[in-house]
This record gives sequence, structure tokens and C-alpha cells, in this order.
Amino acid sequence: MNVPMSWLKQYVDIDVDTKTFVDAMTMSGSKVEAVEESGKNITKVVAGKIVNVEGHPDADRLRVMQVDIGAEEKLQIVTAAANVQLGDVVPVALDGATLAGDLKIKTGKLRGVVSQGMFCSVEELGFAEEDIEDAPHDGVYVFLKDIPALGSDVKPYFGLGEEVVEYEITSNRADCFSILGIAREAAATFNKSFKFPEITVEEVGGNAEEMASVTIHNADLCPRYAARIIKNVKVGPSPKWLKERLTSAGLRPINNIVDITNYMLLEFGQPMHAFDYDKLAGHEIHVRNAKPEEKFVTLFGDEVTLDESMLVIADAEKAVALGGVMGGDNSKVTEETTTILFECANFNGYNIRQTSKKLNLRSDSSTKYTKGLDPNNITLALERAAQLINMTGAGEVVSGKIDVYPRKREMITIPYDVEWINQFLGINLSEDEMLRLFERVEFIPNTGNKTVTIPTFRSDVTMMADLAEEVARLYGYDKIEPTLERAEPTRGYKTFEQTTCDEIYKVMSMYGIYGAMTYSFESPKVFDKLCIKAESPLRNAMRITNPLGEDFSIMRTTTLNGLLTSLSTNYNRRNPEAALYEIGKVYIKPEVVGEASTDPKYLGENELPQEVKKITVGQYGKNVDFFSMKGFVEGLMEALHVEKFEFSRNSELEYMHPGRTANLIINGKNAGFFGEIHPQVAKNYDLDTRVYVAELDLETILNHINKNLSFKALPKYPATTRDIAMLVSSETLVGDLEKVIKQRGGKLLESVELFDVYQGEQIEAGMKSVAYKLVFRAEDRTLVDEEIQKAMKKILNGLEMNCGAKLRD
Repeated sequence: MNVPMSWLKQYVDIDVDTKTFVDAMTMSGSKVEAVEESGKNITKVVAGKIVNVEGHPDADRLRVMQVDIGAEEKLQIVTAAANVQLGDVVPVALDGATLAGDLKIKTGKLRGVVSQGMFCSVEELGFAEEDIEDAPHDGVYVFLKDIPALGSDVKPYFGLGEEVVEYEITSNRADCFSILGIAREAAATFNKSFKFPEITVEEVGGNAEEMASVTIHNADLCPRYAARIIKNVKVGPSPKWLKERLTSAGLRPINNIVDITNYMLLEFGQPMHAFDYDKLAGHEIHVRNAKPEEKFVTLFGDEVTLDESMLVIADAEKAVALGGVMGGDNSKVTEETTTILFECANFNGYNIRQTSKKLNLRSDSSTKYTKGLDPNNITLALERAAQLINMTGAGEVVSGKIDVYPRKREMITIPYDVEWINQFLGINLSEDEMLRLFERVEFIPNTGNKTVTIPTFRSDVTMMADLAEEVARLYGYDKIEPTLERAEPTRGYKTFEQTTCDEIYKVMSMYGIYGAMTYSFESPKVFDKLCIKAESPLRNAMRITNPLGEDFSIMRTTTLNGLLTSLSTNYNRRNPEAALYEIGKVYIKPEVVGEASTDPKYLGENELPQEVKKITVGQYGKNVDFFSMKGFVEGLMEALHVEKFEFSRNSELEYMHPGRTANLIINGKNAGFFGEIHPQVAKNYDLDTRVYVAELDLETILNHINKNLSFKALPKYPATTRDIAMLVSSETLVGDLEKVIKQRGGKLLESVELFDVYQGEQIEAGMKSVAYKLVFRAEDRTLVDEEIQKAMKKILNGLEMNCGAKLRD
């Protein structure tokens, strides 16, 4: 951001030298990158009056002139310029002068006659011909008005010699991308009054609201749109003062209308655009999304194709501008324009950035909008632009303005705590001193409820820590004495979750399963690849605001895609078997978080998704099947000392095999699933083999780990073993059988072990034979046969009643 000092001083009284000024501004947060002097490379060029003209004795095209530069002796200049004559006052480069392009001037001879300098054109002073209103087409510049004193430096006449301070503005300080913003910061830094421009507009009657209408169709992308109408427009050069202001700030003057919009971009930091009013069909403005494949021709004649995410400014028939990016060729102001509509609006910065990126279109306006501008600045800027129309004589301002503001931005209120801020910064200010610092940056304190109201142009201030930063920079970082932080030393330790994960790593290593780390950002296409149904909550993924690309545009809701992709890579590199695991997060919108996670809550615009940690395992190979995966899950639960876990059938997951999938149930809560991936899913990942996965919820597991392990002495009394074989329906789950056996066996039953399941020639159709080994033991005695028989009878009766089991012969 380049800020001419003379322009800044119009709004705040600065009475210190430049070095003191830039040092103080840097320390208060407005970092100064450099201080440059405009026209610094132009030296020793003064105003001189031609007092005598003679022909060159040896060249018809050269003339010898005597020039008065306010000194006792006249200079002799030999020139070929045909447009100067006796009495003209012109810029004279003296002996030793430096001109644009690092051209050095020295006294010399031209065809035998001494020349003590050179007359200068505007190009030799660093300007283009069109930059200077009365510059000749090809010749020496002649001062026609406001003629400088003879012998005086000509740089001030051309707006040169101005000190320009270059600031490095951080993206969070959108308010400082303007002359007024920097002036406001300077006023706060030096405890001076900030003088906002006095704005008065002379109107000529009529009614802007009757001459045009504005409709905002998407308030999310355009919270506010205002307009003024200017009639009897005279498009032409800007006055000298306006050109000098723009030039000193690094902008090239073009014409009065364009220069006014550029002036507003610099002074207020507010982009503006001028439409030819007569080219707007129906004299209507519609702020809407572009139509699919809509064509648009920019100011520079380039045709671009738009999509529905882009915002356009349209009339009743067509798009006339890309909102916040660039105007259109079909509505631009030309020398024939007689009436203009001045646009002053606020647009969504992210949408502007995306549009600019997609179309590869950049402008000063789009850059400003991406910073996030204050919509409450719009009408002030619009009135200032109308005032400049008056001041430059560029047209007549129609009475009234159009202002559509559906999404009003209100000032926010933040609590302050003097003690906390003092402790946070290591200072000791009273409440009155701190509140005076707040008032210097136009914060409004309320001592009654200990709050500060923040003006809308300071969108970077949202919390008490931000208030502390304001206090620190205005109080002075150099005044804050460094102190050693006082803290009691603590011994490092791992959390329960970390130690549990360490145990999980050990179990994985024991089973020969390798760790993996996959991407958290994925493509929306993975849902189709995983065959997840359209109504599944897993498809309700969080979208990334500014993704690297479509393949990384959502946050994953399941870890299966990453692991299956890695297994596919192994399989297609002819690895005959692979086993991978990952402990990673999925990111779920709170309204779809399941029972195994934290409680749901509303997800606001700036809230983050719920992060749910999953233990995910994937494997394929010769000796891998459903039962090996079940054995792994069971072994993991036992190694972690998880209490009360069991398994239940699951045939509802569309991406899993309906007959080879089970849930892990811990104390009645669903803690995940495991089993074989659906064959179609395997095919989608180019896996021509059976693949088995498990996705378990870490939080549920952590909540049911027995942290208070107890140990029993080795048994003193012998155990008694009984085997039972029974016939049950082939649909009966062995888990249900085991549950009945354990319930009926009571305290004497020490363990149950399934050792045979058989279906074959000797078993009738629809039935299967299931055999268990039962171990009985008492802690205080040796069991007698009668006790065991009684327990066995109770078990067999329960199996027959609950499962229809019959003891085999």
C-alpha cells in the first residue's frame, strides 16, 4: 500500500520527521517497507524563461537561445525544438542533471556552439504524453498556467518530489488498504484527531430511485449494493491535482470518470464501477448468479464462459459486469457517454477469489474484495465519489441514491478484563488508561458491563486477546519489560488415550499388521466408489472452503477409502497378501454424529465438524477370512481389557457383504463393524480377491476399558470337563448358544469353548451340529458329580427352551 505523505496529512496532523513517523508506525503494527520520493531520479531541472533566440551559425534546424533561470548569468541552450519561442517558460535540465531513464546532462557543444543544458519534454521527466493535460505531441513542455518561479525546481509542478510511504498490510487488516485507514492508524499511533473528509454533494434534482432499480438475488454473495446516477457527463482529462494524487500513489491517470473510481479505491479502499446508464436494458440492476455456460465479454474484449457459482451484475437482458472482478464491454463508459450509474457494492471475498482464479482475471477491485471489506463504508464512499464529480465538473449528480442492504453488519461487543489484559501483557495499566487506548482506535467502552463495542471496519477484533493486542501496540511494545514466565516444573506423561494407542500398536505388530496414514481430504466420488447409498448420512460431508482441487474437496466421513486405496496399490503390485491399519479421524457434521461419538450440536458458519477417531484395519491374503478378522477383533478387545463385548450380525451396510459382516457391541453400544467388503466395492478398487476390514470407534472402546485390573490366585482345586454336542437350526448363531450356556452355567462354569460345527451326511437338512467343551470348577472345594450333573441339566434345558437345541445321541 503506497501512501503519499501529503495526502495522509490531509486527515491527520503529523508534526514529526519522516524517520520518527515510520518507526512509530512500524512499532504500532503498520509495518513500513520503504520510503520513496516520487521523481527521485529527476535532479537539477528548473524553470527557465527564453529571453533571446538566434539561429545556429552552422545548422538550419538548430537554434541558440539565452535562458533566464533567476541567476545573474543567462544560460545558453542549443535546441532543435520547434515548438518553443521567445518568452516561453520551460523545464531546463542543468549541467549535471539526471532525467528519466538515467539520462545524464552535461555542458557540451552542438555543431561548434556551447550548450549549457537541455530543454525537457514530459517523457524526459518520466511521464507519458497523455499523463500531462497540455503536453505537446512531440516537443518541449511549455508552462502555460500556474507558471513556477524562474530557477525553481519543477518537480512540485508535476507532482514529483512527494514522499511516499510503502506499507506491508497483513490480510486481516482490510481497513488499512486505504489512505483513510492508514490515516486512522496514524492518528491512533500519535494520539491525534482523525479528520474524516467533509462530504457535501450538490444535487440537481430528479430522483435516482425512479430512474433505476436494484435487486439482489443472492444476499450471501452481495450483502449490499448502492448506486448514484450522474447526468450530463463530460468524459475528459482530470484536473491537475487529481492526476498528481494518483501519480504519486503509483496509478496512471486515464480520464475523469475512471480517475474518480481509482481515487476512491485509494482513499476509501472501496472499489467502484461506472456503467453507461443508457446501455442498461430497462435501467435495471440485478445482482444474480451466472447462468450455466453464460458468455461474457470483459472491458478488454476477452470472452469468458461463466458457471453458476459466479456472481454477475446484469440488466434486464444480459450480464454487464462480473461482480467485484471486472466490468463488461457492453456497458463501459466512452467519450459518447452522457449518463452514468455509479456502482458501490460489497461482495463475498471468497466468491470473488474463486471467480478470479477460475477465469484467470485479476483486477485491483477483486484484490480488495478478497480482503473482506466493510459494507457500512459503502454509502460514505458513494457520497465522496459524487462530491468528486462536483469538484471536477465531470457531470451533474441526480438527487437521491439507491441503497439495497439485506444483510446488515452490526457492531459486536467484547468483554474486557483489565486484570487479565495486564497479566497477559506483563504491564500495569489502570482501567482509565486502558479505556483511553481503546478510544484512540474508535472502540466504544462501556464501563457498566465491562464491554467494548467494536466498529464494523475492524473485523479482525473478535476476542479479548485482540483487545490485548490493541493495548500492547498503542502502549508501546518497547515499553513492555521482558519478564521470565513463572511456572512450576511438571513431569511429562502420556494420556490414557495415548497409552491405549501404544497397546494397540503392539497388538497390531503381534498380528503382523502394518501402520498406514491416509488423506483426510477426499473426493465426493468416493461415496459412489464405496457404493454408499444416496440417503446415507456418510454422504453429508464437510466441504473444504478453499480446496486444492475436486479430489480434495471434502473431509472424510469414513476411513475405508484410504485403506482400500492402499490395499489396491499393494494388490496391483502383485503383493500376495497385505494387512494395514490406521488410527485416524473422520469428520462428521454434528447433526449426523452417531451414538458412539459426542452429543450433536448445531453447526454454525464458523464451527468445525465433530472429529471421531477410528481404528481401521484392512487385509487380504491366503489365510484371511471372516473368522480370522473376528479373532483379531476379539484378541484386540481382550488385550485392551475391554469389558462386556460381544458380536451381532449386520446385514444392513450396503458396502459390506451381507452374510459376512458383524457388529462389535460393547456394553450394549455399537462400537463398529468388521467383515468382508462387498464384492462390487472390491471390484471398484480393482481388488480381485476377498478383502476384510474392521472400522471400530476408539472413544467407545476407551470408555469401556477396565482400568482397575485385579489378579486371582492359582486355583487350588481341580477342574471337571464336560463335552456336549447338540443339533440346532443352521440359522442359529453360536453366539446365542454361548450366551445361554454362560447364563445357565452360573458361578461353577469357568469357561466355554466351541470345538466343532458340522453339517453333512448324518445331519438332517436345515440343521447343524455344534459341540462345546465346558469347564467347571469351584474356588473352595472339589466338585462332586452331582453338582456338575445339576449344572449340565440346567444348561441343556435352557438351550432347548431358548434355542431349540437337542442333545445328539
